[in-house]
Amino acid sequence: MIIAATVLLLLAAVPAAASLPHRAARPSLGLLNITALAQLALLAAAGLCALQVSGVDDDGWRPALVIAATAAACLGGSGVSVAVLDTATRFDARPHADQGPPVLRGGAWIGLLERLAVASTLLMGWPEGLAVVLAVKGLARYSELKHPNGAAERFIIGTFCSVLWASACAGVATLGLMG
Repeated sequence: MIIAATVLLLLAAVPAAASLPHRAARPSLGLLNITALAQLALLAAAGLCALQVSGVDDDGWRPALVIAATAAACLGGSGVSVAVLDTATRFDARPHADQGPPVLRGGAWIGLLERLAVASTLLMGWPEGLAVVLAVKGLARYSELKHPNGAAERFIIGTFCSVLWASACAGVATLGLMG
């Protein structure tokens, strides 16, 4: 079952990783949501497989599970975050047209590094590292978040999505390692 969990984690990262080079031409909201739901379903299936891990036959796959979980956390989280952010933005009751669109430069790369840091701290058994990661990110973005243009809301939503995705990926690996 550890092999299945590893493969499912890698499959959960594929849709988002495939879209990384094509960020300028964003697909429709419906396609984003379907892709994000597929990623969440694959992550849930990986979690169920990780729960079933038992015996020593799969011990050689444990490092692969950790690597797959880290890769899924880094690459896969962008698809879910973009889908949630686009959904929240399209249904925002207060458009910020008069102040221009909220721009947080480098968000995709910062999110990728944030998810890597979150997954790494959890897999190393140092959950306090989450506070360090979030504090560094918040302090680095503070000057951009003071303006009432919707950037703060996007920052919070994107951060929550990224942290939850990376935590779930690390949780799947932790379940598999405990089996």
